Amino acid sequence: MTNQDIASVFDEIADILEIKGDNPFRVRSYRRAAETISALPFDIESVIDTDPDRIRSAPGIGVGTFRKIQELIETGSCQEHENLRREFPPSLLELLRVQDLGPKKIALFYKHLGIRNLDELEAAARQEKLRELPGMGAKSELKILKSIEELRHRQGRFRLDYGTEISNRILDYLRSQANVQRIAAAGSVRRRKETIGDVDVLVTTSNPGDVIRTFTTFPGTYEVQAQGETKASIRTRQGLQVDLRVVEDDAFGACLQYFTGSKEHNVALRERAKRMGFKISEYGLFDTESGDRVAGREECEIYEKLRLPWIPPELRENRGEIEKAEKGELPALVTIDNIRGDLHMHTTASDGRNTIEEMAAAGLERGYAFIGITDHSKSLAMVRGLDEEKLLRQMEEIEAYRRTNSGIEVLKGIEVDILADGSLDLDTSVLSQLDFVIASIHSRFNMTRDEMTRRICRALENPTVSILAHPTGRLLLQRDAYQVDLEEIIKAAVANRVCLEINAYPARLDLSDIHCRMARDMGALITINSDSHTDGMLHYMSFGVDTARRGWLEAEDVINTYPVDRLKRVLKKQEYR
Repeated sequence: MTNQDIASVFDEIADILEIKGDNPFRVRSYRRAAETISALPFDIESVIDTDPDRIRSAPGIGVGTFRKIQELIETGSCQEHENLRREFPPSLLELLRVQDLGPKKIALFYKHLGIRNLDELEAAARQEKLRELPGMGAKSELKILKSIEELRHRQGRFRLDYGTEISNRILDYLRSQANVQRIAAAGSVRRRKETIGDVDVLVTTSNPGDVIRTFTTFPGTYEVQAQGETKASIRTRQGLQVDLRVVEDDAFGACLQYFTGSKEHNVALRERAKRMGFKISEYGLFDTESGDRVAGREECEIYEKLRLPWIPPELRENRGEIEKAEKGELPALVTIDNIRGDLHMHTTASDGRNTIEEMAAAGLERGYAFIGITDHSKSLAMVRGLDEEKLLRQMEEIEAYRRTNSGIEVLKGIEVDILADGSLDLDTSVLSQLDFVIASIHSRFNMTRDEMTRRICRALENPTVSILAHPTGRLLLQRDAYQVDLEEIIKAAVANRVCLEINAYPARLDLSDIHCRMARDMGALITINSDSHTDGMLHYMSFGVDTARRGWLEAEDVINTYPVDRLKRVLKKQEYR
């Protein structure tokens, strides 16, 4: 059972308890457990017998939670979860995927109208029955209809972190259990897309039957959908389809290229091959006249024969990469090894699970030169956001840490809320004492495009603001971006020497790859941050780097790659591009 499988059970328990109107603190404890489990940088199933304390010591994992984890791994289910599911139709929980539709409204619809699934909700909204309920109206009804339509478009997609976890587990499983010679994941997972539809795994082996049989017994398998001599498909518990292909060694590189590139990239490459007298397919690159295979064993051979340098998988979207490759102008993409620190993380002072000292220790363990402490500001009362007095006390704590620890630079920051009128949530005289300020939106998402743009631009004009966090506010597969003119935001950021964030939290990845490239082309500087709420979340940085690479960013575009002295100058607006 994967970490994500376990976390989803705890999340669903919290959902059902919230629909029931259970104790909010109990609901929150399950949410915290799910969040912690999702962020753990190790596989729970592989250590629960050999090193259980590694799990027990994680924030939010108490005795009862640990027992439920054990139960899930041993039996594949949790009795409390099963008991709760019997209280409501299983399809009722599907409604939680409708944007802005929380457990309280779902309970309202179920109690008054008997709505049990998405189709019944849509029918009730179209029949104008929802507007008659307490707290509802015609606008709310129309909004729900729009959200249902958007949800149907998103169905069948999965976040990159889940796709990565599954593909890595399958690769490791096949390497250890079967006669595998070469193996790789391809498709959108290899291109590091923010969401994926399925996973493609390619192998070479002298015993295809053994590999196929082993693949179909993968422990995370919910259903074997197909099983042949060289191909097989399984579906995981979460519904993700994984396809395995056994290929001959001389065609492995061609197959890897074919199943990695987007359709558009492959079409452009095929047209180039045709112009040069070749035919390209998953089996290799062939001379059109003789029919001889001239390349295919290694992926780089395909590009070499087409007189191109090897193109990184993240760029294979037909967004100009072939033309740039032909001219020798591909970017030297930023890598995780270039990253020297993380500027967005939370501690126990607000809604984090670890202290300043613990986050610093985790940063040191990753080899970081610096971290930035950025707890929430007072508007977010539900997460104990800091007011001016509490922030000043935290600044003193960081100064005390600095005096006794020199292994890592701990920068004083805050994630301050941008209020509806564009002003900031804390007094400028206090904010100016910090090393840097992150500004972000956490409320009033339904403003018009012009209103939201003016709101953010005004905040960027505040001289204390160094970074704009998760600039579009989206949550992947959950909540669309708010309406905003991002081009105007980028212009304002450059004019005011403000950096734009790629929030590496897998549910955000905001800025998107497209917007990263636009920001770079417009002269903006970027910061990649994990938005960690536990020390285990620092590894999310890699997902932000994936997005940066898809956005054509080089190390110079990303301030996390700078030495500390230069970084400080950028954060204080003494230096920019």
